[in-house]
Amino acid sequence: MARVRASSSSSSSRWRYLRPSYYLKRPKRLALVFISFVLLSLAFWDRVSLIRDHEAEVAKLSDELNQLKDKLRNLEQLEIADEVRSVSVEKSDIDAIDPIDKERREKVKEAMLHAWNSYEKYAWGQDELQPQSKSGINSFGGLGATLVDSLDTLYIMGLHDQFQKAKEWVANSLDFNKDYEASVFETTIRVVGGLLSAYDLSGDRVFLEKAKDIADRLLPAWNTPSGIPFNRINLAHGNPHNFGWTGGSSILADSGTEQLEFIALSQRTGDPKYQQKVENVITQLQKTYPDDGLLPIYINPHSGTPSHSTITFGAMGDSFYEYLLKAWIQGNKSESVKHYREMWEKSMEGLLSLVRKTTPSSFTYLCEKNGASLAHKMDELACFVPGMLALGSFGYGPEKAEKFLELSKEVNFSSLCNKQFWLSYHLTLIGAVIKQTYDPSN
Repeated sequence: MARVRASSSSSSSRWRYLRPSYYLKRPKRLALVFISFVLLSLAFWDRVSLIRDHEAEVAKLSDELNQLKDKLRNLEQLEIADEVRSVSVEKSDIDAIDPIDKERREKVKEAMLHAWNSYEKYAWGQDELQPQSKSGINSFGGLGATLVDSLDTLYIMGLHDQFQKAKEWVANSLDFNKDYEASVFETTIRVVGGLLSAYDLSGDRVFLEKAKDIADRLLPAWNTPSGIPFNRINLAHGNPHNFGWTGGSSILADSGTEQLEFIALSQRTGDPKYQQKVENVITQLQKTYPDDGLLPIYINPHSGTPSHSTITFGAMGDSFYEYLLKAWIQGNKSESVKHYREMWEKSMEGLLSLVRKTTPSSFTYLCEKNGASLAHKMDELACFVPGMLALGSFGYGPEKAEKFLELSKEVNFSSLCNKQFWLSYHLTLIGAVIKQTYDPSN
């Protein structure tokens, strides 16, 4: 009975907090309840206000987003209109071309199709076509060198069916995991360059992914004490090294002719590692760059210093100088690539010291140099120099620009005459052999 009474008393004491009379007799507690009520009300209304403000902000952002979408739509329409106008202009340009020029262009396209159709028929997917035996050969490790190197030409010439078929081969059959000792230089300019060109023209990411794949396999070649790369690497296993016949040295042209492709790859992928590797080569060469800007063809990959060897604008030296100029142009001639132009200009002053003329014909040619001695011969690969001089002349002031442009014309004329002479000479020899073979009296 006592337990029931105690329970009833406890329940009654809990309910008393709900009776107003309880708080009227206790003013402090009444004030506490009132303050609590006010604070809770404020918190509630503040929450409601925040939700209302949030909804208003969301609505505002939604309106702004719709406005941006409308602007983007308008821009896309303008771009489409521009493209249509561009196509129309190009078509009108084509229509305005001289009939002889138009015929020549078609002949070039026909020649490309003739070569491509033969490659497709006899050597599809292989590196090179051997036209006499009508068979293919993998002289670049089976990387489809001809196919990859032709992608941009196919696209530019409007050979879209051929381009599409080649793209499918790249996507489904091009495999770089090969136990093959690749030339870092040749693989970069032909395969990385070919894939990047195809990506830039078509926008198809399969080309960019393949370019990353092969570039990543080449990257260990730059892991040397100086950063000057080894020139050969196994695509499957790594193990970079140099050609035995160089005595362990890296080749100047091979080491300084990857900048354009690897800088472009970093720009397309957003990954700086490719650009850092190739730009470090230039930084190292700058440290010991000679006053005349002429580097020997052999560079020590451990110390980064040139070895005593031939100086030439021909084989093994040529494209190093070409890429100095083109890297400056690729970098929009900005302050960050100014050193490329400065190095190139210094090298052109050195080139002037190698210029000589034949007598009595007065043909202009470029010597090679070994130590203090000049060799009066001009490598056929040095025939790129006139184009390089013409391209670079536009970065000079008027007087120097004219000087180098004139030199480019002189060397170009000599190169053309030289080629024509040798072509005529060899054709004469061939004719003599044919005559001897078929002359009944002999």
